[in-house]
Amino acid sequence: MNPVEALIPGVQGRVLTVLARTEAELTMRSVAELAGVSANQATVVLNRLVRLGLVERRDVGAAALVRLVRENEAARSVLSLVDLRQGVLARLAGEARKVRPVPTCLAVFGSFARGEAHENSDVDVLVVPPPAAQADGGQWTAALGQWSDRAARIAGNPVNLLEAPVEELPRLVRRERAPWRTIVEEAVVLIGAFPSEVRAAS
Repeated sequence: MNPVEALIPGVQGRVLTVLARTEAELTMRSVAELAGVSANQATVVLNRLVRLGLVERRDVGAAALVRLVRENEAARSVLSLVDLRQGVLARLAGEARKVRPVPTCLAVFGSFARGEAHENSDVDVLVVPPPAAQADGGQWTAALGQWSDRAARIAGNPVNLLEAPVEELPRLVRRERAPWRTIVEEAVVLIGAFPSEVRAAS
């Protein structure tokens, strides 16, 4: 997932992504290579960004060194986009803390957990319901549905819930079929604790 390039398409988005991912000075040629664009394209964009105050340039001999001005307000917005995945996960966790009854565990897995999601990806979520869920007259189902709706709006991607009772998890994990191996290896817990039964069975 590259939210900077999604919202700032073309050469400028690629260049800004490269600059946002390092605090070190880079030569213009290095920026071009890392962004996968021509040196001329990178130079034009970088010079424009220098004029706008997002990038600072320092000439050392024949080389021009550039870096993002991280104090610049527009640059701060770019940095927020680069860190979008962490921001989304933090907001999903905050919303998860409002669910009643409290889930035993909510954990994101799959492409979103790996940072490889794109605009057509689902946010895959393992849901382990609390013991009270079976006797709450539908409150759990309603609360989980509300969280899923809010999560989809926050992430901008559909949410795919995979619900499994805690007592079923060891058997599911031992089968070593998708997506259970993936869940064990890469799940990011939003709330609760990753069930020890899963770790023991893996």
